[in-house]
Amino acid sequence: MTTGSEGGGHGASGSADAGRVREVARATNAVVTWIDPPLPHAADGPLAGVRVGLKDNIDTAGVRTSCGSAFFADRVPDTDAVVVSRLADAGAEMVAKLAMSEFAVGLTTQNSASGPCRNPWDLDRVPGGSSGGSAAAVAAGLVDLALGTDTGGSVRLPAAACGVTALRPGEGTVSSVGTFPVCELVDTVGPLARSVPLVARAFAVLAGRPVREPVPTVPRRIGLPELWFDGLDAGVAEVVAAAGQVFAAAGAELVPVQVAGIGAAQDVLYTIVYLELLELHRDRLADPGRFQPDTLARIHLGEGLTEGHRDEALAIRTEYQQGLDELFADVDVLLTPTLPVDVPLAVGVDDVLTTTRRLGQCAAPWSLHAGPTLALPVGRHPVSGMPVGAQLTAAVGGEDLLLDAGAWFQECTVWHNEVPPCSVD
Repeated sequence: MTTGSEGGGHGASGSADAGRVREVARATNAVVTWIDPPLPHAADGPLAGVRVGLKDNIDTAGVRTSCGSAFFADRVPDTDAVVVSRLADAGAEMVAKLAMSEFAVGLTTQNSASGPCRNPWDLDRVPGGSSGGSAAAVAAGLVDLALGTDTGGSVRLPAAACGVTALRPGEGTVSSVGTFPVCELVDTVGPLARSVPLVARAFAVLAGRPVREPVPTVPRRIGLPELWFDGLDAGVAEVVAAAGQVFAAAGAELVPVQVAGIGAAQDVLYTIVYLELLELHRDRLADPGRFQPDTLARIHLGEGLTEGHRDEALAIRTEYQQGLDELFADVDVLLTPTLPVDVPLAVGVDDVLTTTRRLGQCAAPWSLHAGPTLALPVGRHPVSGMPVGAQLTAAVGGEDLLLDAGAWFQECTVWHNEVPPCSVD
């Protein structure tokens, strides 16, 4: 096992020069620990030969799992997380632990004990978060597949920022045992890769299902939710609308819809999450200096909340989910942006609370949903040239429908094949 950017023998593409791997790993700071040799794994299986990186809140037996925090700098689990065992049984080679926002709290991956992570498309910009290292490592070719965790968008937002594909599985579909939580009620473990077929294979393995190759299919009816906040970036709106037209040109009906309760969804989610987050870290608050400042600021948001607030939020969540169930009786999927803005620069952004709310505006509503959301790269921003992502959301149990739709879109487009300047490819 080696730490940071100085390893990388197994984490690199077989054709990549080891020096280039180290250069890319150092520039992005996406890798916290190289696992060399890889964790024990089956000799064959549906993921044989696939190089996997794991967000550093996913337990790996005998390999440090720090959660991006000084509190866990020397934490070495005795057992693998369930998702790690499933990947190993499928032949995957676990080669790296990846950078993350401390305790998975943050949407930029700048608040980490291992230092800030950078976006391989532009090293002056953030990779999204909290699974920023997962998305950056996939985009840069340091790994083929990565696992992240998603509470309020932490798999989908980095995927959008780094131009890769990611799935937030439906509630309870993939085990979180052995993964350090943020809020167990809404936490998920999800796969990231450059394209849908590998995400689909990984999802099947993680969920304990037979592996099924996607069947590229155009959704019949795609709901376009009425915008529920002010200030969607014009370039993002343009690119996502163009993605919708790709589906429409193949016969999909684009249907404007209203999602009941979506305007309050982010506040409802944050009420549920921040109260549980405070309880999770209450004992550690006795030593506040060991936290990253941005992490501490968000944990403190739970201090004004009560069980009464949580009960009210859970009741609203139930009503919101019922409304979505009714909506999905009329449309197959919903299409929305993933990030509401261009990918932010790493310096000069607003304070952490403002940034969190802004970056999470499009992702948070689907974290209250019990069903799945697929994040796809759908173009480049007309001003910056950075990746732009869209989300497809389906009813409970709709993972295969999403993967089929995403596979069709990627057969018709090239965005998932584009490689960033900082890459081993």
